[in-house]
Amino acid sequence: MVSPIAWGMWRFAGDDVNAARRKVEAAVDAGVTLFDTADIYGPDNGERFGAAESLLGRVFAESPGLRARMVLATKGGIVIGTPYDSGAAYLEQAIDASLKRLGVEHVDLWQIHRPDILAHPQEVARALEKAQAAGKISAVGVSNFTTWQTAALQQFLTIPIASTQPEFSALALDPIRSGLLDQAMTMDLAVLAWSPLARGTLMEPRDARSLEVAALFDRKAAEFGVDRSAAALSWIMAHPARPIPIVGTQRPDRIALIPQALEPRWTRAEWYAVLQASMGEKLP
Repeated sequence: MVSPIAWGMWRFAGDDVNAARRKVEAAVDAGVTLFDTADIYGPDNGERFGAAESLLGRVFAESPGLRARMVLATKGGIVIGTPYDSGAAYLEQAIDASLKRLGVEHVDLWQIHRPDILAHPQEVARALEKAQAAGKISAVGVSNFTTWQTAALQQFLTIPIASTQPEFSALALDPIRSGLLDQAMTMDLAVLAWSPLARGTLMEPRDARSLEVAALFDRKAAEFGVDRSAAALSWIMAHPARPIPIVGTQRPDRIALIPQALEPRWTRAEWYAVLQASMGEKLP
């Protein structure tokens, strides 16, 4: 069991370990138990490959008790310039490298960050099972996989896939259209929704579509005395697949507001109104 909202570390960066620790502590204090990072987090912030994991490892070294208070998830399989490698040899060294950077003996959830089209799912499955048997990972997940890619990997695994991580927001509806959320309910997968605020567009609407969706969120936010982001996150969580939004804010004051997203309640008519505004058409 994990918290209904996760905290993501795509922008977790810098050399100030005390500031980094305050961010992690703010998330823990806000009730977050699921923390999601990846080995590729770093270059987008002008830092080296693995920088976010290394920073979190420095936080753990300074405050060892924090590790025990979280479900730690990371990802691998993206190789700069390749771009993807889920071959057995690479997965083994990627998992080991993440553990070393984090300064831990195991992670609770290890996810393949992007599907490697050239890797047979049987090879991927054996590598993941080997890592679990060695005690390096407790559970396995997939990120940005199609429904068929997830099904193919599960076909060769003797352990269940625990999670799937798609982009999902009121402006990114593919998990609804593709059947991914239906598959998640069928396979009992946790859905970890990345970019739940549509890469910031819901906070700074730029076109008629996003403005209309934002207005509906503002109405719901005013009803419950929360801000627009809380309404947007609650809309995602209202789906019966119980998606877990990954919140990426790096400001402790904003992290403290994460529990607000648990407050709004949606009627069917209100929820479908947001969906139709995003689609730009009425449902039949």
